[in-house]
Amino acid sequence: MDQPNTQADPVRDRRLDGKIAFITGGGSGIGRATALLMARHGAKVGFVGRTRDELEEVQHEIERGGGEALALVADISSPEAIEAAIQQTAARWGKLDIVFANAGINGVLAPIEDMQVSDWEKVIGINLKGTFLTVKYAIPLLKTHGGSVIITSSINGNRVFSNFGFSAYSTSKAGQVAFMKMAALELAPFKIRVNAICPGAIETKIGENTRHTPELEKIQIPVEFPEGSQPLEDGPGSAQQVAQLALFLGSDDSSHITGTDIYIDGAESLIRG
Repeated sequence: MDQPNTQADPVRDRRLDGKIAFITGGGSGIGRATALLMARHGAKVGFVGRTRDELEEVQHEIERGGGEALALVADISSPEAIEAAIQQTAARWGKLDIVFANAGINGVLAPIEDMQVSDWEKVIGINLKGTFLTVKYAIPLLKTHGGSVIITSSINGNRVFSNFGFSAYSTSKAGQVAFMKMAALELAPFKIRVNAICPGAIETKIGENTRHTPELEKIQIPVEFPEGSQPLEDGPGSAQQVAQLALFLGSDDSSHITGTDIYIDGAESLIRG
């Protein structure tokens, strides 16, 4: 008589059948990888970004795989735009279970004294205000039956402070972790879990919205790192690896995890901090 298979099936265990996910920054990088992965695991996915062509490409890929998706163009720093996108997603499928506040930019890298106020405000507006707005407008929908909120923060501003010119970016990322912890306590009575992912170097397109100013040279401090800045893999991680973590946090497998910042950087920040 065959013995029963007692090993858990990781695909089945992390299935998101019946769950509705909303993702910001879904057109590329970590957001795109997560939208595709969650859809393959049974979730219906609404996602926003600024580039329609990228968003529609992701939607078509999900639909070709037999999934359901809703691509929406929206500026996440706009209260009206993000609220409308969340409401459209919930209206399409009747509820909301998973919220992934992922969109973000590096912005302009400059010394504090040389940074333009408008450049500071843009980074804070997209990264930190955008996270606040995404969570704020999702809460009424999540309160009905609980759910999972995931925030993409960073090792910068939390473990690493040696990337010169990143004062706005690092401030926004540190703020996201503090916001996550406050939200986790506030929303726990409603069975809403809130966690943050803190990636290190990941192969994405975020560098395309980064501008280095020449003034950076005057604040550089020479730092010599051990050979191999990502000890685990000797190179940057992939968006797919981060998506796997987001999948876990969105699933019922992580039902007792909240208020936690999780580092996914191949130990990079342990030698760079």
